[in-house]
Amino acid sequence: MPKMVSRKSGHIINIGSTAGKETYPNGNVYCASKYAVDSLSKAMRTDLLPYGIRVTQVRPGLTETEFSLVRFKGDEEKAAKTYQGFEPLKGEDIAEIAYYVTTLPPHVNINDMEVTPTAQANSFIKHINEQ
Repeated sequence: MPKMVSRKSGHIINIGSTAGKETYPNGNVYCASKYAVDSLSKAMRTDLLPYGIRVTQVRPGLTETEFSLVRFKGDEEKAAKTYQGFEPLKGEDIAEIAYYVTTLPPHVNINDMEVTPTAQANSFIKHINEQ
């Protein structure tokens, strides 16, 4: 960040979560940490505004990563069930979004972007195909 400030340009992308806007049962620590990412992003955007540095927060929903394995303490079967019956986001989807926001003209900034799989409405509701 200091180098961005000195050259008066740059783009910081913070990866948050839909859990940074809605809490869910048994997610207290995770949700709190993602609320912190939201607050940090807003504060950075304010503090870095005079330097022309863009700050974007990307808040993915259900994304197939190792997170579920960690969340369920190594229980592979339970982790795999998290994504059954719908197509979750992939890390590549989030990377493409991060790339996209950096390719916008210098006078354009996407402050906050929530992205979910088509099957997800919010932290509580998702559509599962029963096939």
